[in-house]
Amino acid sequence: MKKFINEKADINNPKWNNLIHREKEIYKRENDLRSDFERDYNRILHSNAYKRMKHKTQVFFSPTSDHICTRMEHVSHVDSISYTISNTLGLNTELTKAISIGHDLGHAPFGHQGERILSEISKKYIGDSFWHEKNGVNIVDNIELLEDCNSNFENMNLTYAVRDGIISHCGEIDENCIKPRNGYIDLNNYTYPNQYSPYTWEGCVVKISDKISYLGRDIEDAITLGIVDRNEIPEFPRKILGDNNRQIVDTLIKDVIVNSFDKPYLSFSQEVFEALMELQNWNFEKIYNSEKANANYDKIEKCFTRLYYFYLEKLSEVNPKKEITKNTITASERTLYHFVNKMMEKPDENIKRIVVDYIAGQTDKFFLNECELYLE
Repeated sequence: MKKFINEKADINNPKWNNLIHREKEIYKRENDLRSDFERDYNRILHSNAYKRMKHKTQVFFSPTSDHICTRMEHVSHVDSISYTISNTLGLNTELTKAISIGHDLGHAPFGHQGERILSEISKKYIGDSFWHEKNGVNIVDNIELLEDCNSNFENMNLTYAVRDGIISHCGEIDENCIKPRNGYIDLNNYTYPNQYSPYTWEGCVVKISDKISYLGRDIEDAITLGIVDRNEIPEFPRKILGDNNRQIVDTLIKDVIVNSFDKPYLSFSQEVFEALMELQNWNFEKIYNSEKANANYDKIEKCFTRLYYFYLEKLSEVNPKKEITKNTITASERTLYHFVNKMMEKPDENIKRIVVDYIAGQTDKFFLNECELYLE
């Protein structure tokens, strides 16, 4: 008997109508074989926001190496890990897959470094912090467009369960008992990361899988880049979890499955959780906060600020609707004006927020090209 089979996100769940709710009725296809969550998975998979993740930093910016983890690789790891956990526990794997590949759509260029910088800009000029979980929902609700079967472009219009999983996925937390909330809330009421638990068990699985996926993988990248040596990993985590990514992931997946069977929440065993916390703290000290990992932070910070000012000044001098019709503008300018025109059609949008959203959607490569084009 799979522990959560009676609580999975399916038609027998009393939350079902809330889970599959969309803000707008989605177009129908005759004889469509897919469930609501499978449709969401495909909608995310075909979006430009998803495609851009292959050129977005996970932790380390390394354009010269094909073997350093990117944001797209990370979400694939979360997809794989969450599938194993949800399938073993009897949950809806279609839902965990959709949440997993969409959970980091809202990340800015240069990972958490870029997120911190953009948040400071946003707080200073808009009065509102920027955080990638909420921006993920902003992207799927307000920014990203998909072409329907009638050649109309509409927002992604995902189900509530997937949108909730995106905004509730924060894996930076240090809690060992995770269970879903009961309240069906307006997701626009979120004001800070991890404010609420996910609405589904599947969302909780993705939240845990996010942490499982990155700790060991980040160590492997740090070893590849010469930031740490494998022998430096503390003795207790090495003994309990292992000293490479495969061992760490395997240990954590099996432990959370075994230890959740007799509890009304998802959790690791106490010993494994303590080892996990020690390893996480070591990662922060030796990897994430290391001088080598942050070598380009000051330069990137200046580029973010200068590029923000540049876009504001440029947009104050032109009418984007008129500029877009000219043949003399560059491809970069055309991309900017298209985005601004699209966002200005929405009520209550202001140009400062639009510029923050535009920068947030850029890949590392596009961001650097813009800086080289306009700021040198």
